[in-house]
Amino acid sequence: MIKLQYLEEKDFRKIVEWNGNKTSDYLLQWAGPVYTYPLTEDQIREYFYNKVKKENSDIFVYKIILADTNETIGTVELCIEDKVNMVGKIGRFLIGEENVRGRGIGKLVLEELLRIGFTKFKLEKIILKVFDFNSGAIKCYEGVGFVKENLIKNARKVENGYWNLYEMSISKYNWKNRNK
Repeated sequence: MIKLQYLEEKDFRKIVEWNGNKTSDYLLQWAGPVYTYPLTEDQIREYFYNKVKKENSDIFVYKIILADTNETIGTVELCIEDKVNMVGKIGRFLIGEENVRGRGIGKLVLEELLRIGFTKFKLEKIILKVFDFNSGAIKCYEGVGFVKENLIKNARKVENGYWNLYEMSISKYNWKNRNK
């Protein structure tokens, strides 16, 4: 139903379009503090070429594609955060095409990203951070085996105060047991 392919410069415009009529809080929610509002192709390009495409980068940014239509519907990132302990981190996860949300695509993306992380990159643990009010995302993450580890209060300053976030993780051991 979905496939993940490496993001290319031609995909930057689509990401900007998905954020066109949104707020700074929306951008912070899916992208973290890497970008500033309003999002531009130049910001994505700068991050892409200075962080992702640099030599020996441990950041892998994927576009999410519907297999039957070949339409790009989102983006997600996997970063190898700790090479000693083989810990990866999922971030900047966005299903940008709103008409496909709520169909289980997020779960499929995570299942594929976990497979890549644990088999291709030989990771032992994958972590992520999610704001505590994002119940749909939390349910999706728990649905593929992530567990809440910590609640960080006042983690991000936003227009109307602060947001709390959960750190969640899944180990290779638990992932393998779920996928027997």
